[in-house]
Amino acid sequence: MNDNKSAGQKFRERTERLQNLHKLRNEARIQNHQEVIAEDARNKLPKNWESRKRQAEWILEDERAKAEAESRGENYERLKLLDISAIDAEKIEKKKKKKNPDIGFASYESQTARQYNRLVKSMPPRDMEKYEQQKKELGEAFYGGPNTVLHNRIKDSPSAINNMVKDLEQQIERRNKFSRRRTYNADADVDFINERNSKFNKKLERFYGEYTAEIKANLERGTAI
Repeated sequence: MNDNKSAGQKFRERTERLQNLHKLRNEARIQNHQEVIAEDARNKLPKNWESRKRQAEWILEDERAKAEAESRGENYERLKLLDISAIDAEKIEKKKKKKNPDIGFASYESQTARQYNRLVKSMPPRDMEKYEQQKKELGEAFYGGPNTVLHNRIKDSPSAINNMVKDLEQQIERRNKFSRRRTYNADADVDFINERNSKFNKKLERFYGEYTAEIKANLERGTAI
């Protein structure tokens, strides 16, 4: 009788262990599936997503610290200098003295990051309560991504639209200043029938001009054979 009870008890223990193993396996399978989904979502995000997120959080923290300093009647810029070392202060000062700190075009990714940082600095968040509310409502979608859909979830204010229009007008004005359009020379010889033919003739002159100079001169003098 004792042997039967011992065998039954062992069977129940083995059954419980087997059930626990099945439970752990299912939990591991679910957790692994969630990790795969999360990793796939991270891979689909733009490469500069982390820097954009840190930049937005830094701006938010900076605005909050500035508001707290102003509420205490303190100079926020002076307080920031207290946390900067002499070496960092010297680097900042040298950067300000540079006539042209623009390093130019390196890649489309770096150009996009520079444009984003410039826009963020020129348009800091004003309504912090609304900013925090949108951040809570949208979660990770608040920072944007390739698969983020925010249609009818965020309504732009008239001031934000005006700022966007103003920035676009400034971009158009800057492009016009750096236009590479060549002026037309009315005294130059006309040896083309249209703009495309003019570019083609200039290319020929650049590559074969030194070899055909004598033939061209003879044709102009009328002494060519």
